[in-house]
Amino acid sequence: MKTPCDELAMRSGQPSVAPSKPASGPWILSATILGSSMAFIDATIVNVAVPKFQATFQATVVDVQWVIESYGLLLASLILAGGALGDRLGRRFIFLVGVGIFAAASVACGLAPGIQALIIARAVQGIGAALLVPGSLAIISASFDESSRGKAIGTWSGFTAITMALGPVLGGWLIEHASWRWAFFLNLPLAAAVIVISLRHVPESCAPRGREQSTEKLDWLGASLATASLAAVVTGLLESSKLGWRSPVVIGSLVGGLLLSALFVWVEARAPSPMVPLSLFKSNSFLGANLLTLFLYSAIGIFFFLFPVTLMQVHHYSATAAGAATLPVTLLMFSLSRWSAALVTRYGGKIPLILGPVVVAAGFVLFALVGHGGRYWKSFFPAVAILGFGLAITVAPLTTVVMSSVSKDHSGAASGINNAVARLAGVLAIAVFGIVLVKAFAGHLDRTLPTLALPPEAVHEIRSKEIELAGMELPKNLDESTRNKARTAVSEAFLSGFRLILFSCAALSVVSAIVASRLIPKK
Repeated sequence: MKTPCDELAMRSGQPSVAPSKPASGPWILSATILGSSMAFIDATIVNVAVPKFQATFQATVVDVQWVIESYGLLLASLILAGGALGDRLGRRFIFLVGVGIFAAASVACGLAPGIQALIIARAVQGIGAALLVPGSLAIISASFDESSRGKAIGTWSGFTAITMALGPVLGGWLIEHASWRWAFFLNLPLAAAVIVISLRHVPESCAPRGREQSTEKLDWLGASLATASLAAVVTGLLESSKLGWRSPVVIGSLVGGLLLSALFVWVEARAPSPMVPLSLFKSNSFLGANLLTLFLYSAIGIFFFLFPVTLMQVHHYSATAAGAATLPVTLLMFSLSRWSAALVTRYGGKIPLILGPVVVAAGFVLFALVGHGGRYWKSFFPAVAILGFGLAITVAPLTTVVMSSVSKDHSGAASGINNAVARLAGVLAIAVFGIVLVKAFAGHLDRTLPTLALPPEAVHEIRSKEIELAGMELPKNLDESTRNKARTAVSEAFLSGFRLILFSCAALSVVSAIVASRLIPKK
């Protein structure tokens, strides 16, 4: 899913070059759409490829979590700095640097010989995305005047929605019929097209006095502290599943992360040009919108990480079918976007931001009630439709509330912060709920294994692989009947943990609605 406030980030800027000529407008949109789509598609494709990573590298759930987290961590912590860097050094220049880094890292991902190399390459991809995503939004903001910007934003939003919808399907097809490596190589022709179009048709732009401002005025200390604190906390949370909570690495990472987070707040409160202006949070509406974003997008982040894995490893869907399973969510959000935006005009932001998360919670509960499932249209589709409808009610009003909660002079910073909060929510959710899933899976499996009359050595081998979850390879010396019983036990253990996560997602969604009822004004 795209994060909230992408459109707001474009609306909040001011043209800093001559308005685009009619002939160049489509080229500018083509470059920014393709550039944004690289980052959007890649995130969704990787979720579908998780089981293949496990099978190829015999990876644990912590390993594949790091594949996701290394990208999201760098993107979430550096996206605000990436936008500011483009304002100073040139938006097209930083955008193209981001595209180049992202493309090079994609090659490294596709050629990765092991899981550690893949994790490092994904982290570099996150750095590239932190430059190209805000750069693509800023280029549209700077290149179109008020009369044409609305149409440009609508075009960008529509086409990126289409690419996000088709991305998992295309990625799943490549994974199923070629290799997961081609899902990364897919970025190369896109990157080449973006670079050629940008160099020929996209004008360079800076913020007023941008090139006169020294890069030393960028909040590098704040960006460094944000990255280090988030990396430390995520490291502690993820590694606790392998090393245990008493491990010096886990304790040191968590304590260090909390101390660095406190230092980040202290620095931001005193920085002359802070990456995160803390004064914005004095607005109850802005605070409420970001708390709602944190809770709701945490639920969304962990769901979209685990759902494709569940479909493939437990329900035996193909990669293509798993990629297409959530397609209705994107289609519903896109088709109902104008209707949901009109809700704010008619009812204000409070009612949609209460109702939407409640509907999302109902969708999660319905997912949890699906057993082993049958045909997609009777089992998962109703829950997918309810989830998509709830998100359609929520996202556009959320963007509007963020925009109206601060003055116009701060709308750019507000949209950037809300965007970063949404990405941060997904990073933290995967780290926290990964622990919950591993513990629930192990507990359920440990209760079930004694009832299967397995050989002691087989029980020991299965328990030693519990951190691999449903992707574990069962002992080879089991007969067919016993193997089927063990595989059923593993699937049931995973579903038990996934149901717990789904009910937790529903609870987070309800908390989002409560936040809206307390902090979001009626008008």
